[in-house]
Amino acid sequence: MPFLPLKWQFLFQRLTRETRFMLILGIESSCDETAAAVLRDGHTLLSNVINSQIAVHSPYGGVVPELASRNHLENIYPVVAAALSQAGVTLDDLDGLAVTQGPGLVGSLLIGLSFAKAISAVKGIPYVGVDHIVGHLLSPFLEKEQPEFPYIALVASGGHSSIFLVQDHTTIQTLGRTRDDAAGEAFDKVGKILGLQYPGGPVISRLAEQGNPAAIPFPRAWLGPDSLDFSFSGLKTSVANYVHQHQQKDEPVNIPDVCASFQEAVVEVLCKKALKAAQSHGISTVVLAGGVAANSRLRSVLQTLGAERSIKIFMPSLELCTDNAAMIALAGFYHFAEKATTSFETDAYSRSPVLHPGPVPGATSPIAQQVPSEP
Repeated sequence: MPFLPLKWQFLFQRLTRETRFMLILGIESSCDETAAAVLRDGHTLLSNVINSQIAVHSPYGGVVPELASRNHLENIYPVVAAALSQAGVTLDDLDGLAVTQGPGLVGSLLIGLSFAKAISAVKGIPYVGVDHIVGHLLSPFLEKEQPEFPYIALVASGGHSSIFLVQDHTTIQTLGRTRDDAAGEAFDKVGKILGLQYPGGPVISRLAEQGNPAAIPFPRAWLGPDSLDFSFSGLKTSVANYVHQHQQKDEPVNIPDVCASFQEAVVEVLCKKALKAAQSHGISTVVLAGGVAANSRLRSVLQTLGAERSIKIFMPSLELCTDNAAMIALAGFYHFAEKATTSFETDAYSRSPVLHPGPVPGATSPIAQQVPSEP
């Protein structure tokens, strides 16, 4: 048996042999990456193929939903074929399909969802719709070193900046969320303000290494002493005003200093709120996930601050931080372990039930369950 935390070992032992060694194809198409992965036994990743659309959307400075849908339509078949080929399997070998049902761009989601439904109908393979955020929350379990339940999870991406209490793989409580811009969205918008190439996050991270993070005192939005919510719109506006004022005076803007100072403001708030959530709930483990989790400064500061507070930090490898189908396949494995399936009448959704309680059309998965958010 591969190494698993104690609570997961009990679940693993309860699985039938057929479920335990399931071969699952995961499909992800929630935004601007078309991805497919093959996972065996809920732990062994046989392939993980990702087709990025950055080159398509870069001229527009952001994701264009219609272009994203068209590119998913063009890429879904070759990406899935590549994932199967790299894994050395065929559709006939699969035991289950897992596909992102939401949240995300509905047009993009429907490409992956429809493709999975078609395979399921033709081949008679059961499929489940997976919540994209849940995929991120479980992504560290694809690594050798894994967290134990319960843990606090910080998911920071282009669409989400949220803190969760993950009690087990089916019970998730939202502790905090963004009130406006998500962290990744703020990186991209600030990148645009500075005239940087899209996406702004990686470019800002690189330039920040050359700058002084204390050069400019950009504001931190704490939103009250007990709040675990995030707000980055004010920070973004502060950067815009700083740049505009210098341009009005014909003064040069030190781009690396702006990048470093902006990044430090985001990182400080993300890290301190996640660790505050852990301490206030008496939990000694924090998981970092989502696309922004690939930011080297965020990873470094969270590790340092966590060590100072005797809190263990877990984060997936860089390729599992950004949108990928491996995490979708993993979440699907635990759907099937709970005997969950998804009906053909299911539809894509743009709002996650993890963040926004309410029924999800056609979804029967227990992993869509969550306890009420804290006030």
